[in-house]
Amino acid sequence: MFFGGMPGGMPGGMPGGMRGGPPKDVDTEKLYETLGAKNKPPKKEIRKAYMKLSRTHHPDKGGDEHKFKEISAAYEILSDEDKRAQYDKYGLEGVGDDVGAAGGEDLFSMFFGGGGGGRSRAGPRKGPSVNHPLKVSLEDLYNGKTVKLAVNRKVILGTPSECTKCKGQGAVMEIRQIGPGMITQMQRPCDTCKGQGMACTFKNERKVLEVHVEKGMAHNQRITFRGMADETPKAETGDINFIIQEKDHDLFKRKGNDLLATKTVSLNQALCGFTWKITHLDGRTLVIKSKAGEVIKPEMNTKEALPFVKMLPDEGMPSKGNPFVRGNLYVIFRVEFPDDNELPAHVVEELRKLLPGADVPEEYDAMEVEEVTLTSADLRTFGKGGATNHGGEAHDSDDEDGGVQPQCQQM
Repeated sequence: MFFGGMPGGMPGGMPGGMRGGPPKDVDTEKLYETLGAKNKPPKKEIRKAYMKLSRTHHPDKGGDEHKFKEISAAYEILSDEDKRAQYDKYGLEGVGDDVGAAGGEDLFSMFFGGGGGGRSRAGPRKGPSVNHPLKVSLEDLYNGKTVKLAVNRKVILGTPSECTKCKGQGAVMEIRQIGPGMITQMQRPCDTCKGQGMACTFKNERKVLEVHVEKGMAHNQRITFRGMADETPKAETGDINFIIQEKDHDLFKRKGNDLLATKTVSLNQALCGFTWKITHLDGRTLVIKSKAGEVIKPEMNTKEALPFVKMLPDEGMPSKGNPFVRGNLYVIFRVEFPDDNELPAHVVEELRKLLPGADVPEEYDAMEVEEVTLTSADLRTFGKGGATNHGGEAHDSDDEDGGVQPQCQQM
C-alpha cells in the first residue's frame, strides 16, 4: 500500500517507505496547532509555547493525561530539526513512530482519534490510567518504606461481544427535526455500551498492592503498577500511578538530595561557641559543635546579603538508585542580638573592654555641632521620602486654576 505516493515512482529515500514526492493532502499544521504556534515559528517560540502548555496540562497538576501526551509528542518532533523538516514535508507519516513522548501510542490515533490517512493503528489503544496521591514523610523517603494499599477495580467477566445497537462503533447517528421541513443529523455516544462499542459485564475486584517507596524518592515521582486500572473492552488496561507527596518536616527542608536546617544562636553563642543536638532522619543523634575560636556572623562576607551558612558533607538525602551517595546537610544561622536597653550599663562597659574594635570617642565641641540619634527604619521605604512622594509637589503653582501664563518675547 502506498501513502500519498505514486505507483511506479522511484524507490528509497522517503521516510516510512514512501515513494515519489510528498502527498498533496498531507496535514503539516496539526502539531503547530497543538502547541498554539502560528506561522511555523522558530525553535525558541516552540519551546516557549510548550513550557506554557505543559505547566497547565500536566497530569500531576490536574491536567488531562492524553492532552499532555499530545503536547509532549508535538514538542519532541518540532524541537528536533530533522524530525521537524520531515514533518513539514510529509506530515506524521514522515516522522515514524520513534517518539518517546507518545508512550507507545500511535501518533495518528493520538492526534486524529483513529487511523490517519488510511494508516492502521500500531496496536490497541490504552485505557485511562488512575493517579493516587501517596503522602510520605521525609523519614520514609530517607530510609525507604513498603506499604500495602487496597484498590478496587473493575474487571471484565467473560468475553465482550459487539454492541448490537451501534454495531461496535461506540456511537449512533440520530435524526432530529429542528423546524418545518428541516432536519439535522447528529452523532452521540451509544447509551447501551457507554461508547465502548462492546457489550460486556463487569465485576468489582479488590486487589492489595505492595507499594515500595525507594530511598531518595522525591516529591511528585511516580510508582507505577502496569495494567492495574479498570479494564475496558478493545483496549489495553491502563496503569495505577501512586504520586509521592512529600510531607513537611519540622526541622529539615529538602531540595534535590540536599537538606537544610535553620539554627538560631544568641550573640554569646555566636562569639563563644555553641553545641546543638539533633535527631537525624535515620534516628541517629548528631551533636553539632562549633570549632574553637569560630565566630558565627549575621551574614556571609559577600556582596549580596546572604545568610551565614555551614555544611555537613554527606549528611543529606540518599540518591535514588544509588543510596550510598548522599547529598549534604546545610545549616543557616540566625544571630539573635539583645534588644534595646536589655544590657545593663556595667555589662556594656565590660564588653567594651573585652571585645576588639571598641568605639573611640570623637572630639568635638557640643556647642558647635548638632548631636543626633538614629530611629528604627525599614529599607523598603528607601527612596520614598520627601514631599514629592507624599501626594503633592514641593512648590505648587499659584495659577493652577487658569491663571495667565507668562509669555516670552524676543526683543
